[in-house]
Amino acid sequence: MTYPSWQGSGAPRPWQGGQAPLRWQGGHGPQAWPGWGGAVMLASHADRERAVDVLRAGFGEGRLEKGEFDQRIERAYAARTVGELALLVADLPQGPLPQPVPVTPVPRTFLPLPRPRTNAKAVGSAVCGVLCVVSFGLTGIPAVVLGHSARSEIRRTGEGGDALALTGLVLGWLSTAGWAVLLTLMLVAAALSV
Repeated sequence: MTYPSWQGSGAPRPWQGGQAPLRWQGGHGPQAWPGWGGAVMLASHADRERAVDVLRAGFGEGRLEKGEFDQRIERAYAARTVGELALLVADLPQGPLPQPVPVTPVPRTFLPLPRPRTNAKAVGSAVCGVLCVVSFGLTGIPAVVLGHSARSEIRRTGEGGDALALTGLVLGWLSTAGWAVLLTLMLVAAALSV
């Protein structure tokens, strides 16, 4: 039986005693291919295809030269035992084998902070403030009352919605002040006309 030149001419074979690392194995002894039994077990067609897939992946990643790749492919299809196939791919990553990924908890420092719940009174204040324009200012006073109440609860409990409460307060005060000025002007006009 002849062996390709990349295996080294005088290197012992895996089935001979006193194994020495082959030149293409990077100085490491033969390694068992995960998932396969002994090195003397006869190789199946699926075993050969698996070895060829690993060789193709190694060639695609630039780990093998074209000539060496062709020689190893030829040797893989001619291999009789699992040990021969294991030697062909011993210096390559073993393909897409499922590797258990250790689950490590993410430190609290890197976790997103939970969003605080929005205060309901702040939402009510903002809605009443916006409705001041449509309701001719009738919702201005409820917007102010809800806005102040919401801001005090937000400071005490840490809830969200401060911007909504502030929006309701501003719109409520503007509406209330606008109507107060309008009523004052109407009263002054009525007093001067008498």
